[in-house]
Amino acid sequence: MDSGKRNFDQDAARWDLNPARVKLASEIGSAILREISLLPDSDVLDFGCGTGLLTLMLQPHVRSITGVDSSQGMLDILNRKISERNLTNVITRYADLDQGDVLSGAFHLAVSSMTLHHIRDVAPLLKRFCHLLHPSGLLCIADLDEDGGRFHTSSEGVFHFGFDRQKLARQFEEAGFQNVRAVQAASVEKPVAGTMQRFTVFLMIGRK
Repeated sequence: MDSGKRNFDQDAARWDLNPARVKLASEIGSAILREISLLPDSDVLDFGCGTGLLTLMLQPHVRSITGVDSSQGMLDILNRKISERNLTNVITRYADLDQGDVLSGAFHLAVSSMTLHHIRDVAPLLKRFCHLLHPSGLLCIADLDEDGGRFHTSSEGVFHFGFDRQKLARQFEEAGFQNVRAVQAASVEKPVAGTMQRFTVFLMIGRK
């Protein structure tokens, strides 16, 4: 696994042009909407929001959603979408945890999609999510099942080759979450060494 940080700014302009990426975000969003009840007075945090594919899927169902990312290029794309659609309940915030930035706010739900494998030390982040949530708030994390390093064509900025669901569930519990459960949210087929391989994506849910 590479210790370097991936430069997502250079990918931002082309990010949404990948149909598989858009489909994956849609499937993860559908899984969240299916598995939990979003209330119209909910305030939501989307950590690692990128260009807002998941953010904007959840936006119609909540009072506010705050998209946080460490790539200003990604946030610029999301800000343009917000402006074009005249959305008033979407907030963007730049935060780079590696540079000492701290997540803040108070939320009923925190979500993160395909971001956790880019976080070197997962445990402190899970504890921070728990701190930010109102009592009985929910955390929903979508990421890869263990993939042996085959999913990414480059391991730059990848600190985890997917996750063991049982181990991650224990980390949820150690961070203060209860009733932790995981469901399959999506699957992705992509060529690896000349053959198509299928990768599964889970959605793990915990309640504060």
